[in-house]
Amino acid sequence: MLESVKISRRQSEIRQALAGLVGKATPTEDETRQMESFDSEYRTNETRFRAALIAEDSERRDAGKDLETRGTKEWRELVGRFELRQVVLALDEGATLNGPTQEIVSEMRGAGGYRGMPVPWAALERRAGETVASGVFDPTEIKPVIDRLFPDSVAARMGAQMINIDTGLVEFPIVSGSVTAGWASTETGNVAGPTVFATTERALSPDQNVGIQVKLTRKTLKQSGAALEAAVRRDINGTIGTVMDAGVFNGTGSSGQPLGVIYGQSTYGYGTTAVSAAAAAAVFRTVAATFMVGNSANGPGDVKILAHPQAWTYMDAALVSGTAVSQWDLHLKNFSAANNVLSSLATLTAGTPDTSVALLTTSAGGVPPIFIGAWGGIDLIRDAVSDAQSGMLRLTAIATIDVNVSRLAQLHLLTALQVE
Repeated sequence: MLESVKISRRQSEIRQALAGLVGKATPTEDETRQMESFDSEYRTNETRFRAALIAEDSERRDAGKDLETRGTKEWRELVGRFELRQVVLALDEGATLNGPTQEIVSEMRGAGGYRGMPVPWAALERRAGETVASGVFDPTEIKPVIDRLFPDSVAARMGAQMINIDTGLVEFPIVSGSVTAGWASTETGNVAGPTVFATTERALSPDQNVGIQVKLTRKTLKQSGAALEAAVRRDINGTIGTVMDAGVFNGTGSSGQPLGVIYGQSTYGYGTTAVSAAAAAAVFRTVAATFMVGNSANGPGDVKILAHPQAWTYMDAALVSGTAVSQWDLHLKNFSAANNVLSSLATLTAGTPDTSVALLTTSAGGVPPIFIGAWGGIDLIRDAVSDAQSGMLRLTAIATIDVNVSRLAQLHLLTALQVE
């Protein structure tokens, strides 16, 4: 117990004792001496109380920080002990949930919006000590307020940020105006301004639902045991990661898909350049310079590039005249291999010659170029009819996801990039 709390309690006891003594019209000598003693102790305790508060200031600050973060820490620890195997067996056999799994499911179900068993996004992470085949996504935490995003996915490597939303529509105000600065031309002249400080809202809305199906045979359920935990998570997170990437970049904005960053360039309104020339290091260098001129990037190391594998093949084979140095070698001198993402999501158009697109992004001031909104957790629903005759368990995992961009200056699209 803090010393200040002990002193405060003693002061209350003294006041209570004095209240009984001062009510007597003719106190005895002992009672008078007792009142003097209480009065002296009370004044001393007041000094001690102020000193204790000063001494305990840092301790109270540390305790306050712990209280502010304790809820988040406890939730993460609880999710770390979540067992997807319990959810699967509950859907298949009606087994009773227990422990942290039961607690998490109850809390998420209390928020509403789930037909089946709710599963937190963080439950799809790979647990310590698991052996996972190469190419399987390993979710990780981006920030305290954000749940897991698949770090091996194209969206994550291009700087996208996944934001967990409980309910409703979420808007992010992005500064669209700028503050003007200037020198006074004369001794009595005015400086530049005033300028309107304006913002533009980027909205994420829960209009798109993506679902995957998992089939578990009766043999798998009876034979796998605890290994079923890792198997189901790998299947779900790998599939969701793939379909999420497709929607983030090439979603059509119709037929239930979000509007992808590449497909929806004209709608989002960020910059684009029709190259209409062969893919070369100078092409990417020029756009990176545009980022730096606009103060959205401090150097080529801040720029991430999404290109089609065919662009790498072409540039690696295109040698500088009279040397053994390729265009790809020159490109890697400006942009490290870690900043280059090769994926078929950068669409390839057949023609004469073949052309592709390339997306360049940068995170300015810690603000990601792309937002991915995920509502609640994953709704895991059992289909008890389709495979009932074979005894298989069919699970449908449904997630609500939307995409939007942040500052337009943080993205640029290259089109008509010849790669043949």
